[in-house]
Parts: sequence; structure tokens; C-alpha cells
Amino acid sequence: MDWYEALEKPAWTPAPQTISLIWWMLYPIIAATFGFVFVQAFRKRVPWRAALPFGINLAANLLFTPILFGLRSLPLATVNILVVWATIVWMMIAIWRYYRWVAAAQIPYLIWVSIATVLQLSITWMNGIG
Repeated sequence: MDWYEALEKPAWTPAPQTISLIWWMLYPIIAATFGFVFVQAFRKRVPWRAALPFGINLAANLLFTPILFGLRSLPLATVNILVVWATIVWMMIAIWRYYRWVAAAQIPYLIWVSIATVLQLSITWMNGIG
């Protein structure tokens, strides 16, 4: 965390405790909806192409922390968060016709990742990697 704390960040950067709290509120929504979609895909109630963006999103989301804090790669973390953001939009579109409530449940996740994406782009730019 010392490395991250030393980076230039926008004045509106949320405190680490706030970021953690937001993720702890989002994780149950993500777990429930993603789990539901995967179960429905296994049961053949939705096609796997509708579940695909959920799988990509999950992998990209899980990779963000090791990329940013393990590799300390701002450019790679920026690409990663853009993938996370794009797959949220994709999965909302892909699941809409089957389970609209699942798509709607992603709205808080999309809002937070949109903010986090702008933050990540800002940090990358402010630290001369843009």
C-alpha cells in the first residue's frame, strides 16, 4: 500500500475504507447474480453466450488487485478496469431478455466501476503513464 499511497491521485479519491465498504456492499450482489446466471446456464435456461460476459467480468475483477498492487502496473490495471467496465455493460445487455432483474441488479456495480474507471484513468494519467 505504501507504493499506492505515494502515487498522485485526484482530490476526490475516496478513502481506502470507503472503497472497501463499497466493495463489501457489492460482493453479495455480484455473488448472488453471477451464481444465479451460472446455475441457469448449467440448467440450459440461458445460453452460455449470455453467461460468458459474467465469467470474463469475474476473472477480470479478480485480477485487478494482483495487477495493481502485485505487479504495480498502472497501464495494465487501466486496461483491466476497462475490461471490467465493458463486460458489465455487455452482461447487462446479454442477460436482459432472460432475467431483467439480474441486469438491473448490476446498476450499482456499473456505477461504482464507472467511478473507479475514471479514478484509475486519472491516477495513470497523473503519474505520467498516459
